Amino acid sequence: MTTPAPAASAPTTKTRVPLWDNARFIAVTLVVIGHSIQRMTGASDGAYTIYLLIYSFHMPAFAVISGYFSKSDAPGPSQLKRVLTDILLPYFIMESIWSVVQFLVEGRQDFNPTKPSWTLWFLLALAIFRLVLPCLALIRFPLAWAVLLSIGIGYMSNVDNTFALSRTFGILPFFVLGWKLKQWGLIDRWNEASARASLSVRGCAIVVLGAWLAVIILNADDFRGMSLQHWFFFDDSYAAMDANPWWAGAARLGVIVLATVLIAAFLVLVPRVNTPVTSWGQATMYIYLLHTFVLYPIRESGILQGADPPALLLPGMILAAIAISLTLGTPIVRRVFRPLIEPRASWLFVTKDGLSKP
Repeated sequence: MTTPAPAASAPTTKTRVPLWDNARFIAVTLVVIGHSIQRMTGASDGAYTIYLLIYSFHMPAFAVISGYFSKSDAPGPSQLKRVLTDILLPYFIMESIWSVVQFLVEGRQDFNPTKPSWTLWFLLALAIFRLVLPCLALIRFPLAWAVLLSIGIGYMSNVDNTFALSRTFGILPFFVLGWKLKQWGLIDRWNEASARASLSVRGCAIVVLGAWLAVIILNADDFRGMSLQHWFFFDDSYAAMDANPWWAGAARLGVIVLATVLIAAFLVLVPRVNTPVTSWGQATMYIYLLHTFVLYPIRESGILQGADPPALLLPGMILAAIAISLTLGTPIVRRVFRPLIEPRASWLFVTKDGLSKP
């Protein structure tokens, strides 16, 4: 999802860093792949393996990227306006559209903006992150407090998906980690690292991802039996997952540590130079919000839920997901859907004299 870069302190235009645009596009494509194969995971070990690999780090990676470009200053009028226009207004627009679609297709009549539909929860999470970060920045060890909050929220059964609070506070440590990465200057140092040093680090990253993939393959049946994927969603309390209270908090800490290691491996493998898809990294909001409408009829048709899926269905859906990402990031799609994804809302705000803008 495209995250606005910090405002420049000088009138000169800041140069975009290819690493982040590449990371955004790859991460959002992983989202599309995960959603495209989700209905196949019950019958296909291959689909479940890929799904578990993706979900173990992809949304935390988005939170890290968003946190990197976020400010910890107390939000002024301009920042609050951006929260409203860039996040909350698109949320209400897309939530309304989803309600209409579900009414027409499924007959559902439960429009409730407090319960985000499908992928829309992350928009609410971004809005809450932006408002919470200035508070965390005032205290010592904000990252440690964010981790404790994530672990502790799992013990509260009354914190659910209302306003996406369970997921928001569950992945809060990754947003704070992204903000701290900016302060530590680690990404700048990585971008300046020599080719020889980069090669060895990337070799370690491949080993890490390969080792985790091997663990999933060897334990796929056990992981499916324990519904390991639900731990990566961060949307259920420990009680809802039938987890024993005495070890549940430690398990979430383990999930956080695992995701952090995988995100590090992911980021060092992302190309640091311009690639053919770098420009697509500026359109991830479009891909993220629109791909669900493309996948919805496919998922609801039942063709992905057969007990014995054809061998080519899995690679076919992965290729289709990549094609969907590339298509939705094109200039023509952005131009057509800009009023929905990036609405102009000057009419929403008052002027200095207290009157609404025309």
